[in-house]
Amino acid sequence: MPKLSNQELLMIIFMLFSMFFGAGNLIFPAFLGNSAGVELWISLLGFIITAVGLPILGVIAIGKAGSLHTLATRVHPWFAIIFPVLIYLSIGPGLAIPRAGTVAYEMSIKPFLPENLADSVMMLFIYTVVFFAIVLWLSLSPSKLVDRFGKLLTPILLVLIVIIFVKAIFTPVNPYASATELYATNGFFQGFLDGYLTMDALAALVYGIVVVNTIRAKGIKDNASISKYMLFAGLGAGILLAVIYGILTYLGASVSSIEQLDNGAEVLTVVMNQLFGPTGIILLGLLFTIACLCVSISLVISCGEYFSKLLPIFTYKVWAAITALVSFSVANLGLNQILAISVPILGMIYPLAIVLIVLGLFNRYLNHSIYFSAIVFTAIFSIVETINVTFLDKSLSKTLTFIPLYDQGVGWVIPAIIWIVVGGVIGIGKNIKPEDIT
Repeated sequence: MPKLSNQELLMIIFMLFSMFFGAGNLIFPAFLGNSAGVELWISLLGFIITAVGLPILGVIAIGKAGSLHTLATRVHPWFAIIFPVLIYLSIGPGLAIPRAGTVAYEMSIKPFLPENLADSVMMLFIYTVVFFAIVLWLSLSPSKLVDRFGKLLTPILLVLIVIIFVKAIFTPVNPYASATELYATNGFFQGFLDGYLTMDALAALVYGIVVVNTIRAKGIKDNASISKYMLFAGLGAGILLAVIYGILTYLGASVSSIEQLDNGAEVLTVVMNQLFGPTGIILLGLLFTIACLCVSISLVISCGEYFSKLLPIFTYKVWAAITALVSFSVANLGLNQILAISVPILGMIYPLAIVLIVLGLFNRYLNHSIYFSAIVFTAIFSIVETINVTFLDKSLSKTLTFIPLYDQGVGWVIPAIIWIVVGGVIGIGKNIKPEDIT
């Protein structure tokens, strides 16, 4: 029976890590550390649950199910079309890829431009033309993903982060500031919600099949072995992510007493200036560029493969080109506009992804009614809350506070649990067995 060598497994771990690790994975933990100050460790714990734990569980759930479509079909055939499309658009050309391209510009080019050009629309346009041309070129051969990420980009990325951390260890640390209001009173749950912004639990539902196909390409065909290697790859990538998040949160907290800043990019700029002076900005720009390229290439490949199967009127290469072109167009709206629309959209989609991942892990014990009721009522809550925050200026919040954990930002949890139980009772009454939906 074919087996993966230790080196092959390590390359797959590196590949999965680099697919997850993009711009958001750099800026959000640094911002968390800067805002949480003395509360950084409890806030980091919440962040790691959603930014590490859920993505890894998502990869494992897809490995068990075989594909996102199979997992989503357990809810309803229409859900298996609508929800994946929403995910691919969110982590693809709608939000994540444009965000990566724009953040790369903000961190690698903008700091070196004259003041009159720094906010120039034309400079962003020129940069994103080059950035997305490189992304598309490297995305046209998805079979080379392991070699490009595992042997080149990921090691460079990790070496850069290690250099920064080692320098930080030998640099006197400033005392941590008091936590800002949200982190002082609600550190764990605020960190939990911050983990949404990495979008990695959504990406896991997409990347899972990429990892499965990579393992199969190595000659591993039986489902038990694939699930085993998926578990190893997920745990390995998760450990790397958790360590890097800990480093970045520590770095953000180390400058919290100097200044509490508006976003993670500004935090890292201050950190790098303090550690390395002007040279640090060059190092930071290189770090962001590599991370943003890695995640953008991964997402273009994933979107191209998905839409070429969903709508085979175009080949993979055409869909990859369409994804890159749309991402380029959205990126030119600017970073602030992209971030402004991402929060409410993620707040609506993320609870559904979390519930689906958890259900997928325990599928053998569940029935169709559990999937359907849990997802439907989680979706109802998420849609109502998104409308409340986005369009009604939180006017419904006082009415919704009777729901447990609502004030902590995770009011969907109890309704989801209740309807999992209700779905189970309904399923028993209908005598629906788990194997009927697998």
